Amino acid sequence: MNYSIDVSLEHNNEFASFLKQMIRDYNDKHSPHHSKIRKEDSVHPINIIVSGDDEQWVGGISAEVYWDWVEINDFWLGEECRGMGLGRLLLNKVETIAKEKGANKALLTTFEFQARTFYEMQQYKVVGEIKDYPPGSSYYTMVKSLK
Repeated sequence: MNYSIDVSLEHNNEFASFLKQMIRDYNDKHSPHHSKIRKEDSVHPINIIVSGDDEQWVGGISAEVYWDWVEINDFWLGEECRGMGLGRLLLNKVETIAKEKGANKALLTTFEFQARTFYEMQQYKVVGEIKDYPPGSSYYTMVKSLK
């Protein structure tokens, strides 16, 4: 069989979906944990939305519970909401819901210029660091025991 290699510097959603599906299939084949979670549809999403008086979104948190973990994917609050304890409240709420769904550990990533200090104040520990990503900063993986 002959193969051709094509280079594209454009976004290609169809190709990105193809790659994700191939990786998913590979993981399902080689990891019983991946296969089981997909068959049982046991990924539990958590979305906590913060709205202002005008009912416009001003922030929130998005997470998923699986494999006894909660993975915090996105967490953001508008400037006007910061420094009032709302972030701590949201994080505590998502951790409480996650524990009810069976999670005993939490995982998240953050950049140095984002919220590392905030997460450390909530007992998250750095377990991985990529230095100079982006240049002049670091990228962290952080975990917390929920027990």
